[in-house]
Amino acid sequence: MGKIKVIGVMSGTSLDGLDLCHVVFNLENLSDFKIANSTTIIYPKNISEKLYNIVDKNITEINKIDIDYGTFIGESINNFISDLNLNDIDLISSHGHTVFHQPDIGKTLQIGNGKIINKITGIKTVNNFRAQDLSLNGQGAPLVPIGDKILFSNFKYCLNLGGFINLSIKLGNDIIAYDICPFNTVLNFYSRKIGYEYDEDGLISSRGKVNSNLFNELNSISFYSKTNPKSLGIEFVINQIFPLINNYKICEEDILATFVNHAALQISKNINDSEKVLLSGGGTYNKNLVAILQKKYSINTHIPEKQIIDFKEALIFALLGVLRVQNKVNCLKSVTGAIKDHSSGEIYG
Repeated sequence: MGKIKVIGVMSGTSLDGLDLCHVVFNLENLSDFKIANSTTIIYPKNISEKLYNIVDKNITEINKIDIDYGTFIGESINNFISDLNLNDIDLISSHGHTVFHQPDIGKTLQIGNGKIINKITGIKTVNNFRAQDLSLNGQGAPLVPIGDKILFSNFKYCLNLGGFINLSIKLGNDIIAYDICPFNTVLNFYSRKIGYEYDEDGLISSRGKVNSNLFNELNSISFYSKTNPKSLGIEFVINQIFPLINNYKICEEDILATFVNHAALQISKNINDSEKVLLSGGGTYNKNLVAILQKKYSINTHIPEKQIIDFKEALIFALLGVLRVQNKVNCLKSVTGAIKDHSSGEIYG
């Protein structure tokens, strides 16, 4: 029985580090997989400073950071391989870091140069999964649903609570998916203002009071009434969420409380039965959010093992890379709105 050993690489918009996930897939049946090793590498200051506010930089600076960040990814993978004495890694599959994502005007950019990763590691590398979908009139996102369909087929709903919250829903043999709202991109920003990297366990938001005017104004943002396919980028947070919140002179605790309740309401509007909902992403540890979902909205949440919470996206990007080198569909028109299903990603090596 043939196996393929892959390292999936994920960088989230909330800049909480680089996820590496070493996965072994059964080539006869990709739903048969094992996460052999995984780690999160916290960004050194020089990398996080380059990535922070990268959307404001010019294209020359962005191109240089693309090389620097690709070098960082390649060296991080080499260290991961040597520290764990891994051998025979067949493939690296990297999401990259999203600089901007504006599908409505046909623009998306992920950095973390695949050519450089391949050169540094000597391992075949797949990256840049979004661009082809935009050229086929799709949103270029979300990309994770093919993994929800193949690897987590026993859940109707898969809810990822990361920098943004996205949901995939299985409807018979079909699957649809879309972004619901921002999450850790906003929570981390206001947590940092009071000296915390993030709102650990949702403690800060649980102490705050909901500001009903801000809550109502957030919920009336036009994106929420759009039908799918739809996806979000950091521009949405910078241009719509931050200015709206900053109109209110309220403390950070109350901002966090209001935003968590806003996110919970938006999630509840998209889940309308008692089927189990698989949670993943860093927001799964936000006990305040999870409690609101369970108690206020009666959502049947399923919290999986820690490796799945932390590394589900990196795991699925490993799968996307395998599908790409097999020239099999890894991007679904039912999700992105593209004109056809297709096999997306650039291959180096």
